[in-house]
Amino acid sequence: MALPASPVRLLLLLLVLSVVWFGNLEHNKLALTDEGRYAEIPREMVASGDWTTPRLNGLKYFEKPALQYWATATAYSLFGQHHWTARLWTALTGFLGILMTWYAGRRLFGAQAGLYGALVLASSLLYLGMGHMNTLDMGVSFFMGLGLSAFLLAQHGAASRRENNIWMHVVWASLALSVLSKGLIGLVLPGAVLVIYTLVQRDWSLWRRLHLLSGLALFLAISAPWFVAVSLANPEFPHFFFIHEHFDRFLTKVHRRYEPWWYFIPILMVGALPWLIPTLDALLRAWKADGERKTFQAGRFLLIWSAFIFFFFSISDSKLPSYILPIFPALALLTGRHLARMNGKTLFWQVLPMTILAIAGIWLSSRAVNLAGEDSSRQAYAQYGQWAAITAVCWLAALVAGLVLAYRQRVQAAVIVVAFASLLAGQSILAGHDLLARTTSTYYLAQQIKPYLKPGATFFSVGMYEQTLPFYIDGTFTLVAFQDEMAFGIQQEPDKWIADIPAFEQKWRTEAYALAIMHPDTYQELKNHGLPMKEIARDTRRVVVTTP
Repeated sequence: MALPASPVRLLLLLLVLSVVWFGNLEHNKLALTDEGRYAEIPREMVASGDWTTPRLNGLKYFEKPALQYWATATAYSLFGQHHWTARLWTALTGFLGILMTWYAGRRLFGAQAGLYGALVLASSLLYLGMGHMNTLDMGVSFFMGLGLSAFLLAQHGAASRRENNIWMHVVWASLALSVLSKGLIGLVLPGAVLVIYTLVQRDWSLWRRLHLLSGLALFLAISAPWFVAVSLANPEFPHFFFIHEHFDRFLTKVHRRYEPWWYFIPILMVGALPWLIPTLDALLRAWKADGERKTFQAGRFLLIWSAFIFFFFSISDSKLPSYILPIFPALALLTGRHLARMNGKTLFWQVLPMTILAIAGIWLSSRAVNLAGEDSSRQAYAQYGQWAAITAVCWLAALVAGLVLAYRQRVQAAVIVVAFASLLAGQSILAGHDLLARTTSTYYLAQQIKPYLKPGATFFSVGMYEQTLPFYIDGTFTLVAFQDEMAFGIQQEPDKWIADIPAFEQKWRTEAYALAIMHPDTYQELKNHGLPMKEIARDTRRVVVTTP
């Protein structure tokens, strides 16, 4: 296959990629817990008209900045409240990250390297998955990656003074948007990488090309207004956001997300599939690949970026799989450059182990039913296992086709086939996950509840909080004997909370009409107490009742 260098071929490839990337945003129901949370906060922004103070379940929620909330709320306002609008910002920033990698790789390392880097990023398992789940990590990953790419282009030896000026201001704007996406890591991590690079390379002249004064002014002009506005409206915000959500999160186990230091090693190994071996090979060769030239070393900067961010989160006391997502654009650029220099036989041997994984996937899919936590969900997991097995068989067939092309020295065709096969397989696995929606979402429960909703009726959530349910019922709960991540908001507005079950029972008996959701055990306990309730909906984990 010839290099798709013509505009028509590039546009065709881009069109196919965009259709596959955006094609299933509406299909899946919102899954617990992040998807529900980050769909609900923007819904409440639209409903209340307050776009300054984020709220979850009607309570102040200051764990993250507001950029993604604004973007999703805007999508709701323009296109309505749907699954696809809830996920649009994540998918859009993920797709823009692919285009950014394509452009930066092309400018830095050549046309083939840019194409390969984009394909690697689009088909890497972690990036693909997080690009279709409504979390905050893809947004911050994109803006950090945009800042990284702009920095590389600004410092590239071929950049003119005008280009350096333009790209460096793109860097500062990107850092500001990174901070508005997920907080101070959007500035601290890139800044630390820059310091490490200059110390290692002794490239002190680099600091004279950063446009510090005008760049900082642009950074503050973009990032500061919301922080000032939300702090003026909520004086409690600065301490909670900057101290509790940054220093306490990193240095303590306050968020109960502690994992061992090696936690991200398997996450990286699985998340980089199907390009794990080329990526590891590219990392091992990255330092020497730039040679000993005295000019700016893009490959070394990418290596330091990847290594430091991986190390930073590995030593943190708070860990989630998506935290290392910002290293994937850098890894894709390095891997794209490496693939562009690779012959077909080498590619053959580096992709061949993926066929073993595909075969293992077929075998493991037949045992998906063992993942079911309850007997009632065994059928759904069995169906998902069958879906995954068919997907793995198709992926295996496509990998074999890619291997044949690689063996025949048709490297580019092989890379394209493997990338699109993996992208399609990943999308298929994500789409099949909807078979588990009755256990991972409250969509079907909400359909049972909706006929019983009445304007002004109080809906109590007793000893629990289902993150996806407020989005589906278009309303909020009065929490009972439950705080979790809303503890801070409850402290600020305690009148929106009932502390214990006895107080709830007393309140319930005074309501003319109300609803409540609770665990089956809680329902049975209250029933034994003689609390008057009418059951209207139930599944294996939840019971919904109204006043009689």
